[in-house]
Amino acid sequence: MTAEVLVPAERLSARVAELGDDLTERFAGLDPVFLGVLHGSFPFLADLVRATRCDLEVDFLALTRFGEGGRVRLAHDSSVDITGRHVILVEDIIDTGLTLRSLLAQLDTRSPASITTVALLDKATRRLVTVPVDHAGFVIGDEFVLGYGMDWEGQFRNLPDLWAVVDLAGFMANPEALRSLARTQD
Repeated sequence: MTAEVLVPAERLSARVAELGDDLTERFAGLDPVFLGVLHGSFPFLADLVRATRCDLEVDFLALTRFGEGGRVRLAHDSSVDITGRHVILVEDIIDTGLTLRSLLAQLDTRSPASITTVALLDKATRRLVTVPVDHAGFVIGDEFVLGYGMDWEGQFRNLPDLWAVVDLAGFMANPEALRSLARTQD
C-alpha cells in the first residue's frame, strides 16, 4: 500500500465545524476578512466560511517562492483593503513557518486590526521559526499529505479524505494506485 487515510472526510467535517464555532464566537459583530492562501486552502476555506456564522468577507492571495533562500512574494494579492480590519489568514498547512512568517510581515504593513492564523494542518515538529498558529485543525508529523486541497503536481486536491503517503517512491512510480485505493474508500 502506498498511502493510507490519515483523516477521514467525516472527521475533517467535524473539526472544521468546531473551528467555525470558535471563529463565530470570537469574531461575531466584527465583520472579519478571511484570506485564503491559494491553492491548497480552498476546500478548507470554503467549508470553514460556511461553518462560521457571522458577517464576513472572503478573498484570496497566492504566493510564489524564488531565489536560493526560498523567499516568498505575492503572486496574486488580495483586492480587499485590510486596514483596520480583523484578518483571518487561512492556510492549508504550516510546516517550517518560514512562509507564514514572511506573509504575516507583509500583511502587518497594511495595518490590520488583528491577524488570526488558521491552518488545517500543523506540522509543528518541522518548525524552523516561531509563528503564531492560533487555530489548527490537526497537528501531524512529517507525513506527505494529499487530498482535501493538498496536491502532488496539481493532482489529488479533490480527494475528500486526507491521505498520508507511506511509500513515496512507490507512489511516485504509480500515482494511479492512490486513485484506485481512494475509489475503494467511497
